[in-house]
This record gives sequence, C-alpha cells and structure tokens, in this order.
Amino acid sequence: MIIESKAPTRVDFAGSTLDIWPLYLFHPGSVTLNAAISRYASCVIHTHAPWDERIKLVSRDIKREEGFASFAALVKTKRYKLPLLAEIVKFFQPQGGFTLTTDSEAPNGAGIGGSSAMAVAICAALDRYTGAGKSKVDWIHISRDAEAIVINVPTGTQDHYPPAFGGAAAIELPPGGEHRVELRVNLDELERRIAVCYTGKPRQHGINNWEVFKAQISGKRSVQNSLERISEVAQKMRFAMEKPDWHEAGRLMREEWSFRKRNLPTISTKKIDRVIEGARRNGALAGKVCGAGGGGCVVLLIEPDARSRVEAAIVEAGGEVLPVTIDRQGVQVISR
Repeated sequence: MIIESKAPTRVDFAGSTLDIWPLYLFHPGSVTLNAAISRYASCVIHTHAPWDERIKLVSRDIKREEGFASFAALVKTKRYKLPLLAEIVKFFQPQGGFTLTTDSEAPNGAGIGGSSAMAVAICAALDRYTGAGKSKVDWIHISRDAEAIVINVPTGTQDHYPPAFGGAAAIELPPGGEHRVELRVNLDELERRIAVCYTGKPRQHGINNWEVFKAQISGKRSVQNSLERISEVAQKMRFAMEKPDWHEAGRLMREEWSFRKRNLPTISTKKIDRVIEGARRNGALAGKVCGAGGGGCVVLLIEPDARSRVEAAIVEAGGEVLPVTIDRQGVQVISR
C-alpha cells in the first residue's frame, strides 16, 4: 500500500507568539491571524511485506535518512537523525514495516511553518496507515508536542491549524484551550493583497520566540507591555480584515511589527528592513516577518495593482519572491 499526504504552510498576519501556552492567559482576548499558502510539505508511506518489520525514515529536502530493525528498535534509540519524524511515529505506534519519506517546498528556515506542515502531513499519513481514527485537532496537538520534544522549548499551535484546515482563520486563545474560527474575508481578495518573499535562513532559527517567552515569564515589563499591545492590535486587525478596511489593516500590521521589533531587535535584519521599506515605497501597505524572525520570510499586505512594483522592489532589496496562493483545503491524504 502507498499512502500520500500533503499539507500547506502558512503566513501569520498578527498575534503570533501569543499562541504559546501560557502566554495568552496573561493577555485576555489574544488571537492569532493566519492563512494557509500553497507551499506544501508532503509525506509518502510505502508499506513493506508482512514479514518485513523494518522502518525507514527519509527526508528528501534535507537529504537525510535512517533505518530501524523494527518499531521497538526505533523506540529504544536515544538519538535520531530525523527526530521529528521519529517522534511522530512513536505517537502512532504502528505495527509492521514501512518507508516514510518527506519533502518540503518551504525554503530552509523560512518561518512559514514548514516543520508544522510536515508534522501534520506525517500525522495524516500515519493515521491512515494505522487506522487510529484521530481528528485533525488531535493531529495538531500531536504535532505541537512532537516539535516541543525535538526543539526543547515550548511551542504554540497557530502554525498547525492552517496545514490541517487551510483557508484564513483567527486562532482564538481563551483559557481552556485554543480554537479556530474562519476569518470572514473574501479569500480571492486576500490572495490578491498578499505577497511573500524569502530573505534567507535566520541566524538563530527557533530562538527568538523563546527569548520573548522567557522575558514575559520572568516579569520584564517592557516585553509584557509590548505583548499586550500586540494582542490588542491583532484583535483590531481581525475586525479591519473582516470589514474589510485594508488601509486600516495595513496600519495595524505596521503597528504590530513595530511592537514586535521593540520586544526583540534581532527579529529583524538589514535585509528584512530593506525589503519592507522598499516594498512600502512601491505600493505595499505593510510588511512583517513570518514566524520567529531573524531571517526567513516576510509577508506583505499590498494594493493589488501594485504587485509588479512591489515584487521588483523585493528583488532589488535582495529578497526572493515566492509565488503563492491561499490553500482552501488543508491537509489531503490518499491511499492506493
């Protein structure tokens, strides 16, 4: 049997970082706004003959693989070459042998949730293979926990909802647990109004959010105040996008980005600043880094008729334009 799955990555417009438990508990009303985009992570499972219990894990995009004599041997292993893949396999406790191969269309360190999309795609394929019958929300929480095990710092869930469900959403973050609410926005119009560019691999991938997390928990007042303002801005931006009032949404995105840079100056780089400033001079309403920053991707809110000028400005500033559409379906899985 062959099982294939693919899941979209995402861009986040406002309110990220606050989805990491328990940060949102300190900022009531917190919400993260994001959308799934057409850069995909994929997973393929080839089952082995009934007598062959070997498990092989392969990552095409980073050109790495490892094998185990059985599932029991995988569990006993202390260090993995592909830890995210191995940890998710352990959650599903599969019986029998197989080869699990992953690939990703997200650039290295892009900050668009590539590892989260990969984790959701793996969950979908393994769920089909094992017949576990878990829900998409289960896959989200398994993915979140597997990533935390791998990177050894707390992780949020906003990255995992777009791969699972697609579309554009507000991830509401009340006490008791997060939930997804679709943004009441025309996806065709939103698609015309976003541009995404890659600025290069970050220097300290996955570290920036942890620094902010530690500062909030340790009582650093300036970071706490900035996170409170980010929370307030994200709530206002949700209403601006749903109205829609794109100029107000752009103003709020600029405000959110300014507070985010104030929290942690290393979230931006000279190239990121050049990209955003150049794009704004040529018809972008606003821009911000996706994910933890320090490099990776920038999402820009633009005037639709300014796309060619904005994209030219991105290239001139040293960025790489990533052509994307909004994915409407979320994770897909087929077997044959």
